[in-house]
Amino acid sequence: MTEAKLPGKENFSEWYHELLKSGEIIDVRYPVKGMCVWYPFGFALRRNVYDLMRELLDPDHQETQFPLLIPETEFMKEAEHIKGFEDEVYWVTHGGTSPLDIKLALRPTSETAIYPIFKLWVRSHADLPLKIYQIVNTFRYETKHTRPLIRLREITSFKEAHTVHASWEEAAEQVEAALTIYAEFYRRLAIPFLFARRPSWDKFPGSDYSIALDTVMPDGRTLQIGTAHLLGTNFATTYGITFENEAGEQEFANQTCYGVSERCIAALISVHGDDRGLVLPWSVAPVQVVIVPILFKDKERTLEVSREIKAKLAEAGTRVAIDESDERPGAKFYKWEMKGVPIRIEIGPRDIEKGVAVLARRDGKKLTVPLDGLLSSIQAEAADLTEAMLTKAQAFLASKVKDCETVEEAREQTAAGVARVGWCGSEECGHWIEDEVGAAVLGEPWRSAEKHERSCIVCGAKTERCALLARQY
Repeated sequence: MTEAKLPGKENFSEWYHELLKSGEIIDVRYPVKGMCVWYPFGFALRRNVYDLMRELLDPDHQETQFPLLIPETEFMKEAEHIKGFEDEVYWVTHGGTSPLDIKLALRPTSETAIYPIFKLWVRSHADLPLKIYQIVNTFRYETKHTRPLIRLREITSFKEAHTVHASWEEAAEQVEAALTIYAEFYRRLAIPFLFARRPSWDKFPGSDYSIALDTVMPDGRTLQIGTAHLLGTNFATTYGITFENEAGEQEFANQTCYGVSERCIAALISVHGDDRGLVLPWSVAPVQVVIVPILFKDKERTLEVSREIKAKLAEAGTRVAIDESDERPGAKFYKWEMKGVPIRIEIGPRDIEKGVAVLARRDGKKLTVPLDGLLSSIQAEAADLTEAMLTKAQAFLASKVKDCETVEEAREQTAAGVARVGWCGSEECGHWIEDEVGAAVLGEPWRSAEKHERSCIVCGAKTERCALLARQY
């Protein structure tokens, strides 16, 4: 790897694209616009991130997999849902050279693939709740400007969960449970976010309501990194998902769905990365520790000790590498900093004589620690490093959210951040805000204890409601 300097992070778009390449996350040179190839290093990061998601879901969800192709007859049943996706669907019209009797859609999302099967699986109240998830690719004919990991035509890593419940109230509780899982997921990735209940015109097609998670990117725009939707009985009515209740009567089931895509990795890279490359949390870094032997004399002894350290760390479950290349130390440091390795161990002959090693954290902190007890020192620094990453990211997000009382203030604030304004909740005032401010209404803050009287920025009505406004990716 050559030591080509990254563009400054203030030039976010250029910095982001170069880091995806230099950090060996994805290769965008695939000859279909909006489709990318994962480098092995990037795929290892992806695997670790989604293994973390599995760890959080598996206690009360079951992983499964449904087909990619959806018959047009099933896909077109839910009119409101399809209206939300009709311009984005890829259609398969031929099998070989033979026209198909029924066109097949490449899933843009899987409700219309899964729910005809739920009709067969759900018979009695004893079958509920049903909670499944899958991690699959989805396809959307994206007509806007595509961005790697952010806006794609093939979403390669879409985690979608689907649940079925006996009552609307139980489904609403499941939405809250999903949001709690996502909050923990992003806490472990050290990514702060805003919860917002999407306005009626921007909710998931076919849902009663939608809650989204938005993080703030380095340029002040927001990125939606997760959603949870209460579907009520809307899809159950369409697909005939009923169950026999305890009284022996048939009822329509209530449902939820919630999803996260590889945008979580886009956020991970963007929120934490710096002008030296990736900065990865300990929990998901493909390489958690890299050992760099300082080979200027007594090379064999230095390598021997370095290999012993690697073996002990690996035995303890640490993802560890050793750089035995002939490159000079500075080039090695650059390479592994670019890859976001949380902790680097530097060790040379003098360190071995003293029974110590140098730990260099990715945030620049260095300390000398004894070889005896090295593992516990690494674990302590790893935990502290993750907390430091979260604290720094939270401070950045807080700096980007501001209360605004006028359209002019909101317009200025949303040029590089999030505005919070009074909103009466009406759709008419909401659309007016979007048109006049030039930013999207993300919705009303969710799980926010902050309540005080405001005036709607449009009609002036007194209200305790407010809206978050931002320019979005």
